[in-house]
Amino acid sequence: MTDGYLWFEGLPFAHVGWSCEGLKEACTKFVIKDEDTVMVSYPKSGTHWLIEILCLIHSKGDTKWIRSVSIWDRAPWLEIDSGYKLLKEREGPRLLAFHLPFHLFPKSFFTSKAKVIYIMRNPKDVLVSSLDQYFQWFLQGHGESLTYRSASTLLS
Repeated sequence: MTDGYLWFEGLPFAHVGWSCEGLKEACTKFVIKDEDTVMVSYPKSGTHWLIEILCLIHSKGDTKWIRSVSIWDRAPWLEIDSGYKLLKEREGPRLLAFHLPFHLFPKSFFTSKAKVIYIMRNPKDVLVSSLDQYFQWFLQGHGESLTYRSASTLLS
């Protein structure tokens, strides 16, 4: 079951957009600023919904920015190579998201005063949303992020 996955720190990541070098640099060197807003979630838990809501708040309800800029550019994913590059270059308050497990969070996360939003969804709903992609992985406790139980324990 390793086809199509990149293994990093014992965890599988889909080959789309990730590299071991990029993940390592994002986890060890990325600096989360005090003015950042960080969204942390398990895959298929509603991150895109929250990004849209936060972007509306950020733009004071003006939808021009949301309609003209892709979601990937408004709130880049830290663990994806292109998102990491965008975030490194971005000035001012940043919106960013990631599905990294707790032990792979950037070191600066633990000293930053950034706003952190942890998204948690009923695991049954996560399973239904990801059935076609992750069914076997989810049942075996494998995934791109924390297991549901360890996420609940660590981040509650």
